Amino acid sequence: MTAESVTTAVPRSAGRVMPGWRAVLAVMESFWIWYRRGWRATVVSSVLQPVLFLLAFGVGFGSLVRTGAATGGAPYLVYLAPGLLAMTAVQTAAFESTYPVLSGFKWQQVYWGMSASPITPGQIAVGHLCWVAARLLSSGAVYLLAIVLVGGAAGIGIVVSLLVAVLCGCAFSAITMAFAATIMNEGSAFASYFRFVLIPMTLFAGTFFPVSQLPAWLRPLAWATPLWHGTELARGAALNTLRWWPALGHLAYLLALLAIGVALVRWRFTVRLSR
Repeated sequence: MTAESVTTAVPRSAGRVMPGWRAVLAVMESFWIWYRRGWRATVVSSVLQPVLFLLAFGVGFGSLVRTGAATGGAPYLVYLAPGLLAMTAVQTAAFESTYPVLSGFKWQQVYWGMSASPITPGQIAVGHLCWVAARLLSSGAVYLLAIVLVGGAAGIGIVVSLLVAVLCGCAFSAITMAFAATIMNEGSAFASYFRFVLIPMTLFAGTFFPVSQLPAWLRPLAWATPLWHGTELARGAALNTLRWWPALGHLAYLLALLAIGVALVRWRFTVRLSR
Protein backbone atom coordinates (compact mmCIF):
# COMPACT_ATOMS: atom_id res chain seq x y z
CA MET A 1 0.00 0.00 0.00
CA THR A 2 1.40 3.40 -0.99
CA ALA A 3 1.66 6.46 1.23
CA GLU A 4 -0.92 8.20 -0.93
CA SER A 5 -3.49 5.44 -0.44
CA VAL A 6 -2.84 5.44 3.30
CA THR A 7 -3.50 9.17 3.46
CA THR A 8 -6.72 8.93 1.48
CA ALA A 9 -8.02 6.41 3.98
CA VAL A 10 -8.84 9.36 6.24
CA PRO A 11 -12.50 10.23 5.50
CA ARG A 12 -13.68 13.74 4.75
CA SER A 13 -15.08 15.28 7.91
CA ALA A 14 -18.70 14.06 8.01
CA GLY A 15 -19.13 14.90 4.34
CA ARG A 16 -19.00 18.63 5.08
CA VAL A 17 -17.50 21.04 2.57
CA MET A 18 -16.02 24.39 3.56
CA PRO A 19 -17.37 27.44 1.68
CA GLY A 20 -15.21 28.26 -1.35
CA TRP A 21 -13.64 31.53 -0.24
CA ARG A 22 -12.86 30.23 3.24
CA ALA A 23 -11.29 27.09 1.82
CA VAL A 24 -9.12 29.08 -0.59
CA LEU A 25 -7.98 31.37 2.24
CA ALA A 26 -7.20 28.36 4.43
CA VAL A 27 -5.03 26.83 1.70
CA MET A 28 -3.26 30.14 1.15
CA GLU A 29 -2.69 30.48 4.89
CA SER A 30 -0.98 27.10 5.02
CA PHE A 31 1.45 28.18 2.30
CA TRP A 32 2.00 31.53 4.02
CA ILE A 33 2.92 29.81 7.29
CA TRP A 34 5.65 27.91 5.49
CA TYR A 35 6.75 30.88 3.38
CA ARG A 36 7.25 33.32 6.25
CA ARG A 37 9.87 30.90 7.62
CA GLY A 38 11.52 29.92 4.34
CA TRP A 39 11.20 33.07 2.20
CA ARG A 40 14.96 33.59 2.16
CA ALA A 41 15.34 30.56 -0.10
CA THR A 42 13.29 32.28 -2.81
CA VAL A 43 14.97 35.70 -2.77
CA VAL A 44 17.64 34.83 -5.35
CA SER A 45 15.27 33.38 -7.97
CA SER A 46 12.35 35.79 -7.55
CA VAL A 47 14.11 39.09 -6.77
CA LEU A 48 17.91 39.12 -7.07
CA GLN A 49 18.17 37.24 -10.37
CA PRO A 50 15.61 39.46 -12.17
CA VAL A 51 17.36 42.58 -10.88
CA LEU A 52 20.67 41.28 -12.25
CA PHE A 53 18.96 40.65 -15.61
CA LEU A 54 17.69 44.23 -15.55
CA LEU A 55 21.13 45.66 -14.77
CA ALA A 56 23.02 43.42 -17.20
CA PHE A 57 20.71 43.72 -20.21
CA GLY A 58 18.89 46.98 -19.55
CA VAL A 59 21.67 49.14 -18.14
CA GLY A 60 24.80 47.36 -19.41
CA PHE A 61 23.91 45.96 -22.83
CA GLY A 62 21.20 48.60 -23.23
CA SER A 63 23.81 51.34 -23.36
CA LEU A 64 24.98 49.85 -26.68
CA VAL A 65 21.50 49.68 -28.25
CA ARG A 66 20.42 52.67 -30.28
CA THR A 67 16.97 54.08 -29.74
CA GLY A 68 14.90 53.41 -32.84
CA ALA A 69 11.81 51.88 -34.38
CA ALA A 70 12.58 48.44 -32.90
CA THR A 71 12.23 49.84 -29.38
CA GLY A 72 9.27 52.06 -30.16
CA GLY A 73 11.43 55.15 -29.84
CA ALA A 74 12.13 54.41 -26.16
CA PRO A 75 15.52 53.76 -24.54
CA TYR A 76 16.28 50.06 -24.45
CA LEU A 77 16.04 49.96 -20.65
CA VAL A 78 12.51 51.36 -20.76
CA TYR A 79 11.63 48.98 -23.61
CA LEU A 80 13.05 45.97 -21.80
CA ALA A 81 11.69 46.56 -18.28
CA PRO A 82 8.02 45.58 -18.81
CA GLY A 83 9.11 42.52 -20.81
CA LEU A 84 11.37 41.42 -17.97
CA LEU A 85 8.50 42.00 -15.55
CA ALA A 86 6.32 39.56 -17.52
CA MET A 87 9.19 37.10 -18.02
CA THR A 88 10.00 37.06 -14.32
CA ALA A 89 6.35 36.37 -13.47
CA VAL A 90 6.28 33.41 -15.87
CA GLN A 91 9.54 32.00 -14.54
CA THR A 92 8.43 32.33 -10.92
CA ALA A 93 5.09 30.75 -11.81
CA ALA A 94 6.88 27.81 -13.43
CA PHE A 95 9.06 27.18 -10.39
CA GLU A 96 6.13 27.52 -7.97
CA SER A 97 3.92 25.19 -10.03
CA THR A 98 6.19 22.20 -10.66
CA TYR A 99 8.15 20.69 -7.78
CA PRO A 100 5.99 22.27 -5.03
CA VAL A 101 2.91 20.66 -6.61
CA LEU A 102 4.62 17.28 -6.94
CA SER A 103 5.77 17.61 -3.33
CA GLY A 104 2.21 18.26 -2.22
CA PHE A 105 1.20 14.91 -3.69
CA LYS A 106 4.30 12.75 -3.27
CA TRP A 107 6.82 14.01 -0.68
CA GLN A 108 5.32 16.35 1.90
CA GLN A 109 1.81 15.17 0.93
CA VAL A 110 0.15 18.31 2.27
CA TYR A 111 -2.62 17.99 -0.33
CA TRP A 112 -3.70 14.66 1.13
CA GLY A 113 -4.00 16.16 4.58
CA MET A 114 -6.03 19.06 3.20
CA SER A 115 -8.32 16.74 1.26
CA ALA A 116 -9.10 14.81 4.47
CA SER A 117 -10.62 18.04 5.83
CA PRO A 118 -13.76 19.82 4.58
CA ILE A 119 -11.65 21.31 1.75
CA THR A 120 -12.30 19.75 -1.67
CA PRO A 121 -9.56 18.91 -4.19
CA GLY A 122 -10.82 21.65 -6.49
CA GLN A 123 -10.56 24.19 -3.68
CA ILE A 124 -7.02 23.02 -2.93
CA ALA A 125 -6.06 23.59 -6.56
CA VAL A 126 -7.58 27.08 -6.66
CA GLY A 127 -6.06 27.92 -3.27
CA HIS A 128 -2.58 26.98 -4.46
CA LEU A 129 -3.08 28.97 -7.65
CA CYS A 130 -4.18 32.01 -5.63
CA TRP A 131 -1.06 31.62 -3.50
CA VAL A 132 1.06 31.67 -6.66
CA ALA A 133 -0.76 34.86 -7.71
CA ALA A 134 0.06 36.44 -4.34
CA ARG A 135 3.72 35.44 -4.76
CA LEU A 136 3.82 36.93 -8.25
CA LEU A 137 2.28 40.18 -7.04
CA SER A 138 4.62 40.58 -4.07
CA SER A 139 7.85 39.69 -5.87
CA GLY A 140 6.74 41.70 -8.89
CA ALA A 141 6.16 44.76 -6.71
CA VAL A 142 9.72 44.52 -5.39
CA TYR A 143 11.00 44.15 -8.94
CA LEU A 144 8.89 47.12 -10.03
CA LEU A 145 10.57 49.21 -7.36
CA ALA A 146 13.98 48.20 -8.75
CA ILE A 147 12.83 49.19 -12.26
CA VAL A 148 11.79 52.62 -11.04
CA LEU A 149 15.05 53.12 -9.14
CA VAL A 150 17.23 52.43 -12.21
CA GLY A 151 15.09 54.63 -14.46
CA GLY A 152 13.27 51.91 -16.38
CA ALA A 153 9.77 53.34 -15.91
CA ALA A 154 8.41 55.74 -18.51
CA GLY A 155 5.28 56.55 -16.53
CA ILE A 156 2.50 55.27 -14.30
CA GLY A 157 1.60 52.66 -16.91
CA ILE A 158 4.32 50.40 -15.49
CA VAL A 159 1.92 49.64 -12.63
CA VAL A 160 -0.54 48.23 -15.16
CA SER A 161 2.36 46.19 -16.55
CA LEU A 162 2.72 44.56 -13.14
CA LEU A 163 -0.95 43.51 -13.13
CA VAL A 164 -0.60 42.14 -16.66
CA ALA A 165 2.51 40.20 -15.61
CA VAL A 166 0.59 38.63 -12.72
CA LEU A 167 -2.23 37.61 -15.08
CA CYS A 168 0.28 36.15 -17.54
CA GLY A 169 2.05 34.24 -14.78
CA CYS A 170 -1.23 32.87 -13.39
CA ALA A 171 -2.34 31.65 -16.82
CA PHE A 172 0.96 29.84 -17.27
CA SER A 173 0.89 28.57 -13.69
CA ALA A 174 -2.54 26.98 -14.06
CA ILE A 175 -1.48 24.98 -17.13
CA THR A 176 1.80 24.01 -15.45
CA MET A 177 0.06 22.89 -12.25
CA ALA A 178 -2.29 20.68 -14.27
CA PHE A 179 0.75 19.10 -15.92
CA ALA A 180 2.56 18.69 -12.58
CA ALA A 181 -0.49 16.95 -11.10
CA THR A 182 -0.05 14.14 -13.65
CA ILE A 183 3.56 13.36 -12.63
CA MET A 184 3.93 10.16 -10.62
CA ASN A 185 7.72 9.75 -10.60
CA GLU A 186 10.42 11.96 -9.12
CA GLY A 187 9.76 14.83 -11.52
CA SER A 188 12.31 14.07 -14.23
CA ALA A 189 9.90 15.48 -16.84
CA PHE A 190 10.31 18.94 -15.33
CA ALA A 191 13.88 19.20 -16.64
CA SER A 192 12.60 18.77 -20.20
CA TYR A 193 9.75 21.16 -19.48
CA PHE A 194 12.16 23.88 -18.39
CA ARG A 195 14.61 23.17 -21.20
CA PHE A 196 12.23 22.90 -24.16
CA VAL A 197 9.30 25.08 -23.06
CA LEU A 198 10.24 27.67 -20.45
CA ILE A 199 13.73 28.70 -21.61
CA PRO A 200 12.91 29.01 -25.37
CA MET A 201 9.77 30.96 -24.48
CA THR A 202 11.69 33.45 -22.35
CA LEU A 203 14.29 33.93 -25.10
CA PHE A 204 12.07 34.17 -28.18
CA ALA A 205 8.69 35.55 -27.04
CA GLY A 206 9.55 39.20 -27.47
CA THR A 207 11.15 39.99 -24.13
CA PHE A 208 14.53 41.13 -25.45
CA PHE A 209 13.70 42.04 -29.05
CA PRO A 210 10.60 42.27 -31.27
CA VAL A 211 9.20 38.98 -32.53
CA SER A 212 9.26 40.50 -36.03
CA GLN A 213 13.04 39.97 -35.96
CA LEU A 214 12.58 36.18 -35.82
CA PRO A 215 12.48 33.99 -38.94
CA ALA A 216 8.99 33.89 -40.43
CA TRP A 217 8.51 30.18 -39.67
CA LEU A 218 9.29 30.72 -35.97
CA ARG A 219 6.97 33.67 -35.33
CA PRO A 220 3.73 31.63 -34.99
CA LEU A 221 5.34 29.62 -32.18
CA ALA A 222 6.13 32.86 -30.36
CA TRP A 223 2.61 34.18 -30.92
CA ALA A 224 1.16 31.03 -29.34
CA THR A 225 2.98 31.59 -26.04
CA PRO A 226 1.31 33.35 -23.12
CA LEU A 227 4.51 35.31 -22.52
CA TRP A 228 4.29 37.05 -25.90
CA HIS A 229 0.74 38.20 -25.18
CA GLY A 230 1.73 39.28 -21.68
CA THR A 231 4.80 41.12 -22.94
CA GLU A 232 2.85 42.96 -25.63
CA LEU A 233 0.25 44.08 -23.10
CA ALA A 234 2.77 45.00 -20.43
CA ARG A 235 5.02 46.90 -22.85
CA GLY A 236 2.11 48.70 -24.45
CA ALA A 237 0.84 49.80 -21.04
CA ALA A 238 4.29 50.94 -19.91
CA LEU A 239 5.04 52.88 -23.11
CA ASN A 240 1.45 54.10 -23.58
CA THR A 241 1.29 52.55 -27.05
CA LEU A 242 -1.66 50.18 -26.54
CA ARG A 243 -4.29 49.97 -29.25
CA TRP A 244 -7.73 48.75 -28.25
CA TRP A 245 -8.28 45.78 -30.54
CA PRO A 246 -4.85 44.16 -30.20
CA ALA A 247 -4.99 44.77 -26.44
CA LEU A 248 -8.38 43.09 -26.17
CA GLY A 249 -7.08 40.15 -28.20
CA HIS A 250 -4.07 39.69 -25.91
CA LEU A 251 -6.26 40.01 -22.82
CA ALA A 252 -8.82 37.54 -24.16
CA TYR A 253 -6.07 35.01 -24.90
CA LEU A 254 -4.65 35.20 -21.38
CA LEU A 255 -8.08 35.03 -19.73
CA ALA A 256 -9.09 32.06 -21.89
CA LEU A 257 -5.83 30.27 -21.10
CA LEU A 258 -6.36 30.95 -17.40
CA ALA A 259 -9.93 29.61 -17.52
CA ILE A 260 -8.81 26.45 -19.34
CA GLY A 261 -5.93 26.02 -16.91
CA VAL A 262 -8.15 26.38 -13.84
CA ALA A 263 -10.59 23.80 -15.23
CA LEU A 264 -7.76 21.38 -15.99
CA VAL A 265 -5.99 21.77 -12.66
CA ARG A 266 -9.24 21.35 -10.70
CA TRP A 267 -9.96 18.18 -12.68
CA ARG A 268 -6.45 16.74 -12.23
CA PHE A 269 -6.41 17.45 -8.48
CA THR A 270 -9.85 15.89 -8.11
CA VAL A 271 -8.81 12.75 -10.00
CA ARG A 272 -5.59 12.30 -8.06
CA LEU A 273 -6.96 13.10 -4.60
CA SER A 274 -10.05 10.93 -5.04
CA ARG A 275 -8.20 7.66 -5.52
